[in-house]
Amino acid sequence: MKRYLMLLLSVAVLFLAAIMLLAVMTSGTITTSREHITVLNDIARTAEAHRTDLDALEHTDYPVSFVILDMTDHVLYANAKAPEKLSVETAIQKAYPYQYVKDDSGVWGSVILLDDGMEGYRILRTRMIAGVSICAVLILLGMICFGIYLNRNVIAPFQRMKDFAGKVAEGQLDTPLAMDRDNLFGAFSESFDIMREELAASRQRELELQRKERELVASLSHDLKTPVTGIQLAAEVLQMRLSVKAEASGEAVTLEPEEIESMSDGVSGILQKAGQINALVSDLFTSTLDDLGEFKVSCRDEDSGVLAEIVKSCDDQHVAVMGELPSVILHIDRKRMTQVIGNIISNSYKYANTAINVDFRLSEGFLEMCIQDHGPGVPVEELELITNKFYRGKAWKESDTDGNGLGLYIAKMLMKKMEGDLVAETSGDGLAITLVIPLS
Repeated sequence: MKRYLMLLLSVAVLFLAAIMLLAVMTSGTITTSREHITVLNDIARTAEAHRTDLDALEHTDYPVSFVILDMTDHVLYANAKAPEKLSVETAIQKAYPYQYVKDDSGVWGSVILLDDGMEGYRILRTRMIAGVSICAVLILLGMICFGIYLNRNVIAPFQRMKDFAGKVAEGQLDTPLAMDRDNLFGAFSESFDIMREELAASRQRELELQRKERELVASLSHDLKTPVTGIQLAAEVLQMRLSVKAEASGEAVTLEPEEIESMSDGVSGILQKAGQINALVSDLFTSTLDDLGEFKVSCRDEDSGVLAEIVKSCDDQHVAVMGELPSVILHIDRKRMTQVIGNIISNSYKYANTAINVDFRLSEGFLEMCIQDHGPGVPVEELELITNKFYRGKAWKESDTDGNGLGLYIAKMLMKKMEGDLVAETSGDGLAITLVIPLS
């Protein structure tokens, strides 16, 4: 903008200089033409005073050429070469100024200026043409400069922005937009390039999300295959045993206690595998709902004893050791809290496979529930990452342990929805997950 104002000021100065030059060049021309009339009168008075001695006019210094004629058009005096056949009629035709001279007896001659009185106007015309030409050149130069300025600072940047927008529309987000803060589009250029960077980052995030989704599908496919295979094998074994038993015993089938116990174990295995499938599908569904913005909780007041019931229902291996539970009223969604605690205990089974200590303490309007195993724990630098979506620790990536990196992510997200929190801590004695549960 500053350059534009400077250029505008320069053009204004050029216009002003052109007007002043034109005024100087045309000054004084009209006054010269008027002086000729005064000189004509002066010559006529002098000639009348020296009729018998017109040579006296030689001692005068008149700035014009003139001729004195008698009444028969003979030249009586001339200070310059007179054209042939000069007369008053000829002077009238050529628009020469003239004046009769006379004495007491009447008119005896005429004074004719050999100038039509338009010399000043001709000079003015010439100067006007020259002045207008110079002004036109100056104006043209100003327009050229202004055009160059517009092309460099407006048209060219706008064309670059147009080409840049086309490249962005085509998906070419790696080439930055050249920025020049001195032109009128400097700030817009910077904004456009920031937009390009954001679009590129958004595309990168989208590609990363797609990659993780593919990894999740592959991981879930693997995780689901194992329990489904177990269910299939257990069902086939049960079917085979029942078929053999029926063929051997005829219509009345009797089962021994050992057979009943074996079949019961098979059914328990099927139920366990079915529970694993349900947990995997639930994790995936919950994660999808979170992406769609439909991850909702419905909190209500619950007695703190509900936590003991939840731990008992989630602890299939009966390894959880409960500490003293304060008697308070919590504001939670029981179903979601079951999901949170279930994910944490399931992770402990999978990665630690040790006893689990569950302790409680009150803290400023919250009940802190600490669930700690005694496994290898998690490196300190990974504590902030293990609650990220699809994240699995380096040690677990190198192991054969199945997982998809959603358990703790879902648990923390649910705690946030219930206006609580989930904090992971590690020490030399396993991993501790603390649930900050809001009181009523």
